[in-house]
Amino acid sequence: MKVLLASIDSKYIHSNLAVRSLKKYAEQKLRESGAFCDGGCMRVGADEADAVCIEIAEYTINQQPQKVLADIYKRDADIIMFSCYIWNKAFMGKLLEDLATVRPEVKIWLGGPEVSFDGAKILEEFPNVRGVMMGEGEETFAQLLKAYSGDELTSDHFREIPGIICRDAAGGEIVRTPQREPLDMDQLPFVYEDLADFENRIIYYESSRGCPFRCSYCLSSVDKKLRFRSLDLVKKELKFFLDNKVQQVKFVDRTFNCDHDRTMEIWRFLRDNDNGVTNFHFEMAADILTYDEIELLGQLRPGQVQLEIGVQTTNLQTLEAICRPMDFDKLASNVETIKGTGSADSESRMTGNVHIHLDLIAGLPYEDMASFKKSFNDVFSLRPEQLQLGFLKVLKGSPMADRCEEYGLKYTAAPPYEVLETKWLSYDDLLKLKQIEEMVEVYYNTGQFTRTLELILNGFDNAFDMFRAIGSYYEARDLEMMNLSRNRRYELLLEFGQEYVDIVDLRQAMILDYYSRENVKTRPGFLGDETVSKDFAKEFYSMESREHRYLTGPKLAVCDDPRTLRKHTHIEKTSEGHLLFDYTRRDPITNNAMIIQL
Repeated sequence: MKVLLASIDSKYIHSNLAVRSLKKYAEQKLRESGAFCDGGCMRVGADEADAVCIEIAEYTINQQPQKVLADIYKRDADIIMFSCYIWNKAFMGKLLEDLATVRPEVKIWLGGPEVSFDGAKILEEFPNVRGVMMGEGEETFAQLLKAYSGDELTSDHFREIPGIICRDAAGGEIVRTPQREPLDMDQLPFVYEDLADFENRIIYYESSRGCPFRCSYCLSSVDKKLRFRSLDLVKKELKFFLDNKVQQVKFVDRTFNCDHDRTMEIWRFLRDNDNGVTNFHFEMAADILTYDEIELLGQLRPGQVQLEIGVQTTNLQTLEAICRPMDFDKLASNVETIKGTGSADSESRMTGNVHIHLDLIAGLPYEDMASFKKSFNDVFSLRPEQLQLGFLKVLKGSPMADRCEEYGLKYTAAPPYEVLETKWLSYDDLLKLKQIEEMVEVYYNTGQFTRTLELILNGFDNAFDMFRAIGSYYEARDLEMMNLSRNRRYELLLEFGQEYVDIVDLRQAMILDYYSRENVKTRPGFLGDETVSKDFAKEFYSMESREHRYLTGPKLAVCDDPRTLRKHTHIEKTSEGHLLFDYTRRDPITNNAMIIQL
């Protein structure tokens, strides 16, 4: 029996942890029942018919559906299990319809958050789908394999498996079984022994399931039991990533720092075993960070960790309505400390060694345009490395979905079920916020325009108004739908900004921004004429190749070739004097070149 676990990811860089966990867990269960591995399949007896082969296939929504269909068809599986999310629902629907034509005999099962809460509707919509695994799937999948590998499949087999809704063995009656009890996290196998499939892809790691918070817009509020993987296992698995020098590990734990002692133990382990390469991403509740945790963060290598912090809103009424307890003053104080504005007498005062990502959600109850503007400005004032302006998704099964009428919530009929209107925000309001979101993404989150934006901000009362004005500038010139080059983005910001601040100062700020990030030898016209003569540059690099007064980093300090030194640097004359940009020494948080005053 061949079983295909198929995933349709949003981008190639992402990897699907769920299908790998299902496969590893099922194979572990088969071994416990006496099966052995034979040529990549699990065999429970001498007969070839006793073999269970579990295969993973990953695709993306950017691939041509017909090519995905063809690949699945050629794999010739007896059972296909699809992992379903809001980003692949539309793609999946077309695929299921076509599979009904080319493989009508194949047994299809679905799982994942997009189908876990309306299984009966899914079965009605897709007659070729045999069933849906609801909620946590590892044990459910293992029991389904056992049922299918029996001598004869009967309706009783399905009725004995918690956590499913399906057609019975005869394909007629709909069977719904009780909800499955959550697994002990230590029963889950580690899925990353072989890293060959993860080159240039993000690795996701799960050390807990569930969440202590009950935010009404989030499906984690449905999972009532918070569970942790034992620290011994977590350390062993993190050591594997460190030993293999993977680029990034993203923890999928909903609130990583909900247990203080556990947080401290893991961060100490990362500090003591740092390999100088691996970055770890954590989702946090910043208002519950303790002094000890912040102090420990200050001991980590710059760029070793990044924190994603969900603020969502600073409107107290909104926070109460969405069941999101949050002390913004405490959150702001902690973020400022992490960014380097903490108490000067602290022995490990932070120095900006952590990348901080703050999230906002537009479309929440009781938040109108004025309220959201305040939330935006409150968060922007903290100057995170990234400010994510998201829009409410009314997810199936979430408490928010039950209060649509009360809140006047209207949302897209198709995934991702994004808000279109509320009692407090019109569709026109949301379109304006979409404009701001795009401008924040282009001009703030890229980190390429920091000095320029700060200067232009002097011409506005607040950041929200500035980004709204930039968005209107784009709209007036029909630029919103255009795919613009990075240099064109600089030009447009220069044209926009000179209406609010002095052009000389503006160009100076832009020069610093541009050459902090861009190692280009052909000067773009919008930056004006070269400020450093060829003779000055020639003399400087000739001297530096002999004396190394300024280029003392490990890559250039041993170089005695002036041309190589010039290739990896740039000199600019500014009102502050001559500045040297060293692209071999970049800030691990901002990726900007080191700037050295000559």
